Amino acid sequence: MPSFDAVCEAELVDVKNGVENTAKEIATRFDFKGTSASIEIKDKEITLIGDAEFQLTQIEDVLRNKLTKRNVDVRFLDAGDVQKMGGDKVKQVIKVRNGIESELGKKIQRLIKDSKLKVQAAIQGDSVRVTGAKRDDLQAAMALLRKEISDVPISFNNFRD
Repeated sequence: MPSFDAVCEAELVDVKNGVENTAKEIATRFDFKGTSASIEIKDKEITLIGDAEFQLTQIEDVLRNKLTKRNVDVRFLDAGDVQKMGGDKVKQVIKVRNGIESELGKKIQRLIKDSKLKVQAAIQGDSVRVTGAKRDDLQAAMALLRKEISDVPISFNNFRD
């Protein structure tokens, strides 16, 4: 029976390269000279450190530009709150989304069920498996998900015929 998986996975190698390129640009830019501006990645969390919120915004803009050049969708980034550190420094933690949360999985499942397509959706961990009798029905389900869910970058893999 034909099936595919709807997933939300960032290419972590490209994200890491984007962070490293951002760090290089921060080190060479004139407006960041003599400041504590820095960026680092650990697991799936990117930490921005700066002297003020304005500086964090600038670092985030540079990061978004670098990720866009590497074809990484910036909707994978989930920015947290700005936190005060010791002295006059501030930091912000940006999480890289990986996997479909259960709430979004339920939304996808309900969307497919209400669409009257002859396919079934089942939540499997951090992905949603969609199965159907015909390939055309699966492609229609993919088109439906692309159209209806725009706030999260959903990709499709593991397509079996």
